[in-house]
Amino acid sequence: MVRQPAINAKDRTPLSTERIIEAALQIVDGQGLSRLTMRRLGDALEVEAMAIYHHLPRGKEQLLDGLIAHVAAAPAGPATAAGWRDALRGWARSYRQRLLGHAGVLPLLVTRRNPAALATTTASLREILRLGRIPEATAAVAAHTLLAYVIGHAALEVRGAGGEGTGAQAIAEPDGPVDWDARFLAGLDLVLAGLHP
Repeated sequence: MVRQPAINAKDRTPLSTERIIEAALQIVDGQGLSRLTMRRLGDALEVEAMAIYHHLPRGKEQLLDGLIAHVAAAPAGPATAAGWRDALRGWARSYRQRLLGHAGVLPLLVTRRNPAALATTTASLREILRLGRIPEATAAVAAHTLLAYVIGHAALEVRGAGGEGTGAQAIAEPDGPVDWDARFLAGLDLVLAGLHP
């Protein structure tokens, strides 16, 4: 039996890669990564699943790469030479919130190789570090370290909250519940304190 679209094709927003990625992200955010199938995605977009392959010829693999790129590409905003540490701190806080808001994508970010997805973000961090007169070689390491810290902390946070994102057990803490905000900011200050021109 052929499924009939709920609305006429002429009234539907044209299918695009961006629209497909957004719909996939809504599924992952609402139901978890394990519930993302091409058929379910087609239903959400009100198209046959095969229509998706016209935009994503590599299918699910390309879709997962697109999800990583969509969530992970979050360049740091403009900074000044005097406020470069504050700019890095502000980026780290907002990037952490972005990752936590899309916790279902975190396992992909941690386990799938997709360096292009992080290239823009890393380059923007290096630019801010250059404003702080951090030497080029050190800036490259520092940008990578900052990115790894924020991604790793967000992944531990989801795991500690027992989130579906990692499928792992909650972290046992001898002193009771974790204040993740305080822990994140304390660790971030340690990372930034090690940066000297």
